[in-house]
Formats: sequence, structure tokens, C-alpha cells
Amino acid sequence: MFLDFTEEQIRRYSRHIILPEVGGKGQRKINNASVLVVGAGGLGSPGSMYLAAAGVGKIGIVDDDRVDLSNLQRQLLHSTPDVGAEKVESARETLQAINPEVEVVPHRLRLKADNILPLIREYDYVVDGSDNFPTKFLVNDACVMAEIPLSIAGILRFNGQLLTVLPRKGPCYRCVFQEPPPPGLIPSCQEAGVLGAVAGLVGILQATEILKLILDREEEQERQITLVDTNKMSFRSIAVKRNPSCAVCGDNPTITELIDYDDTCDIRTIQGE
Repeated sequence: MFLDFTEEQIRRYSRHIILPEVGGKGQRKINNASVLVVGAGGLGSPGSMYLAAAGVGKIGIVDDDRVDLSNLQRQLLHSTPDVGAEKVESARETLQAINPEVEVVPHRLRLKADNILPLIREYDYVVDGSDNFPTKFLVNDACVMAEIPLSIAGILRFNGQLLTVLPRKGPCYRCVFQEPPPPGLIPSCQEAGVLGAVAGLVGILQATEILKLILDREEEQERQITLVDTNKMSFRSIAVKRNPSCAVCGDNPTITELIDYDDTCDIRTIQGE
């Protein structure tokens, strides 16, 4: 009945197991799943923490940065003693403290066109919490090409946005935003600020979307982008469709190889930091 769970596992995951939509079989799916989290920042922190708590069997963390004091207002994977430490190592320690059963794999690197595909193919799902548009487009394009489901989100000030990408089933990030905006068009979180709790809210929504995918509860995820406005405490869903002319997932794609955008496009906007 309990699919060979240990007594400790039954206690740890009991609130999942008693859910009719999850049960023992669903929990075992979670335990057998693997998720790559891009960015150990404002979005990646709550997202990865809840995935670890849920029992996702393998969680990869991609980040090439070190913990800064300014991160601690929203990046809850890290604490004051971690300032100066590699984010991936700080993240690994935090996640394994939450759930020692989870395999946490640190990837201290910057994602590029020549390294992303081999990496994401080691995982079943991807969560993008990166802090710049070039990385978001790179992650989207790679996931579409590898046909790996992706949750992609961004935050700024009191707002957030969230899109679940199911390759070949619904729209991708480029169907909504065709290409990175020109430098300086949108202010960064460093310039405009972000309420720390907004990062927590949107990152948890990403974790929720991934868990629903693992449990085969796709429903309408692939056909909408969710906009979060915490000033009004409103959630608004906008229907989006796959664009047949999309450069990467369209009927006749023009992007067939991954692109590294020039550093001039590396603007930190609507982001995970």
C-alpha cells in the first residue's frame, strides 16, 4: 500500500500521502523526479526549498555567484554566516538540512549555449529563476529543443509573472516575448527594487507548478501566463497560444541552434534576484 516507504518517509510525507490527488503513488513520483533550478537567488530559494521538502529525489542548482549581504533580504537559501560563500554550496547545505534524502547537485557555472543542453538533459524538469533576459531566453530555447518542461518567472518591485512551458504542447517564452529587450529599456531590481516577499510568493508558485507536472496535473498550465500584483493582491491569468511563427517552437523554426546574446543584452530585469 505504501510502496515500500520507510516509517520515517511515511511520517515525513504524510500530508501528501493522505491527499487523494497525491497518495503513495504520487509521492513516489515526486521522490523519483529530478529538477534543475537555474539561479540560487530570490526565486530559486523558495522554489528549491519547497521541492526539497516535497521530496524531489534530485535537485540541481546552477549559479556562479557568491552570497552578498544585499541578497539576504529575499534569498532565503542563504544566511548571514554564508556571506562570501559560493551560492551553490550554501544552497546545498540548506536543502540537505531540510531533507537529507534529497540528492542536491551544485553546478557552479554560467549557462552558455555550449554547456546547457548536456546539463538540462540530466533532469526531468527545469525551474528558471535567473536574473537576466539572455539566460531566460537561452533556458527557454534549450528546454524547447530538449522537450523538457520548464517553469519560468520574473519579479520586479511588487509584481511577478509566471509561465509554464510544455514544449510541443503549448506556448514557449518566445511566443510571448520574441527576443530580449534592448539594454536600459526596463529597470533592474538593483535600480528599482523588489519586495523580498514577492520573490518568495512567485518562487513557491513555480514549485507548485512543477509538483503538479510531476503528478500529471497539467490542466490549463500550458495556455496562460500568470501576473501577480501584490499591491492589489491580485492574480490575473492571460490566455496565450503557441505562435506558429515562433522562432524556436513554431512550425518552421529559424532558431535551430542555441544563441549566446552579446553582453550588451545582459540587463538584469524582471528577474529572480
